[in-house]
Amino acid sequence: MTKHIEVMLMDSVKKLGKAGEIVKVAPGYARNYLFTKGLAAIATEAAKRRLKKLEAERAARAAEEKKAALEVAKKLDKLELTVSAPTVDGKKLYGAVSVTDLLAAIEGQRGVKIERGQFSLEDSLREVGEYDAKIDLGHGVFARCKITILDEAAPAGAEG
Repeated sequence: MTKHIEVMLMDSVKKLGKAGEIVKVAPGYARNYLFTKGLAAIATEAAKRRLKKLEAERAARAAEEKKAALEVAKKLDKLELTVSAPTVDGKKLYGAVSVTDLLAAIEGQRGVKIERGQFSLEDSLREVGEYDAKIDLGHGVFARCKITILDEAAPAGAEG
């Protein structure tokens, strides 16, 4: 039978518990992983005070990050991207418009750098038409984007 020790989690640990919980773990796991990563501490009054301080810092940081996300959302408000792409028959694209192309267009048009994981499309962009995309800015802040794909050869004066 193994002996367990009680530790207080300073941060949420997958399959173990949430920040602030007191859990029993094997001494080796606590010593070699939880303590070295700063994820837990022996459940003492000093650890409880440290946890409260950490929670206050996290809350302040989260508020700042949400404020920044709202600022970015304002910049992206009513964003409409128009992309020209080569087509096979005037409707189906020769290939597809990639998320990387759209992210570059957003950065060029609005000066906002979006990570690939924040951008989600409801459909794959394989035909000429209009599409909706959602940008997850974190902290429950989302921006909507309308994408219009045109046939590269259709506009007057286009290469062809």
